[in-house]
Amino acid sequence: MEEKQAVILLKKGDMDGLQYLVEKYQVKAVQAAYLILGDRNLAEDIVQSSFILIAEKIYQFDIERPFGPWFYRIVVNASIKTAMREQKLVSIHSADEEKRIPYGLADPVRTLEEIVENTETRREVWRAICDLTLKQRTVLVLRYYLGMTNKEISLALGEPLSSVRWAIHAGYEKLRHLLSPIDPSRTGQEDISHEKSEEDWK
Repeated sequence: MEEKQAVILLKKGDMDGLQYLVEKYQVKAVQAAYLILGDRNLAEDIVQSSFILIAEKIYQFDIERPFGPWFYRIVVNASIKTAMREQKLVSIHSADEEKRIPYGLADPVRTLEEIVENTETRREVWRAICDLTLKQRTVLVLRYYLGMTNKEISLALGEPLSSVRWAIHAGYEKLRHLLSPIDPSRTGQEDISHEKSEEDWK
């Protein structure tokens, strides 16, 4: 079965189509939500609810468009709303820390690939990710983890393209600065993420 066929089946009310989409997109969607929220249970709940929502709203979907970006946009927007409602990240310094290290985390930023080779380094990467603002974290997940273009991110979040570009730039530089102690080749890099004020989310 191909993706387009699965969508057509789902439009007809055939749950085999939904099953195909779940198998194809669930893991990556949960990981994306988890990177934004820092809570695996919440991430899994959001993705499950998103699949239920798309099953109800699939009649609105244009089958000539790719399904992935549409679905990820739903998941990410739900993750943002949940994070804003919680008004805080789950602390990564509790006794349950190991469970919050992103499973399957492959650092999405190419220039930082060499520093995620062991568990301890992944823990440091996760601490750094949690120190980003919600907006910075979200755009980096969309850009580098889900592979969306700046324009696609702008449309998905309803943010000006200039705002998206700045958030990506600031988030990337802040992440690089935070990780410099465990990446000697980055030591001395200037952190410019605070040169311009930015709200956590508009």
